[in-house]
Amino acid sequence: MTTRADGRTPDELRPVTIERGWSAQAEGSALISFGDTKVLCTASFTNGVPRWLTGKGKGWVTAEYAMLPRATNERSTRESIKGKVGGRTHEISRLIGRALRAVVDTKALGENTIVIDCDVLQADGGTRTASITGAFVALTDAIEWGREKGFIAKKATPLSDSVAAISVGIIDGAPMLDLPYEEDSRAETDMNIVMTGSGKFIEVQGTAEGAPFDKAELDRLLELGAQGCADLTEIQKSALGAAL
Repeated sequence: MTTRADGRTPDELRPVTIERGWSAQAEGSALISFGDTKVLCTASFTNGVPRWLTGKGKGWVTAEYAMLPRATNERSTRESIKGKVGGRTHEISRLIGRALRAVVDTKALGENTIVIDCDVLQADGGTRTASITGAFVALTDAIEWGREKGFIAKKATPLSDSVAAISVGIIDGAPMLDLPYEEDSRAETDMNIVMTGSGKFIEVQGTAEGAPFDKAELDRLLELGAQGCADLTEIQKSALGAAL
């Protein structure tokens, strides 16, 4: 079996840790690490919804993604200084929001809004997948906070499932799980897979960066992604305990 630069096997996750409740101020938070990629996910709970949802008996969950200037090897300019949010940032923010809403019953949430902020502290590949995985933990705790405060009905079940995400790719002809930057930057095929805890797909983003891939390679990547998401689900369960 192929051994990677960091000593992992092709189907092995990087070390994953979730530090739940990292922020003292946020209603829900989690500091998640996928190897050297570290993302702080915070969930802010507001009683009330955007004007376009007022009176409809439904809540709203959305997300914003950002990267600190020195999260990468070279400093990047803050988007607030540039005066506009970049296309990649918009894309990832929307992806995180879609992934979370796929497992949220907005009627059970009531007329409440939860905004998830995913801030990349350190980037080494897989920042969007780490953001989604950590965001679910922060979201879960924010929902429980809302229930404790009486904004969400005690017997309501706003979460229908859990959600996690992982990257996969083909490097030097071999399908691999959870790519750090060194692998991601030279992958022939790059893919991000978002799944529910029960094993259903929410989103699959895949591109042939180099050589096109065939169905057998696609099937193997999906298998690796499903296995990785299942492993992440167990890590989420361990972090959340009774809250999940």
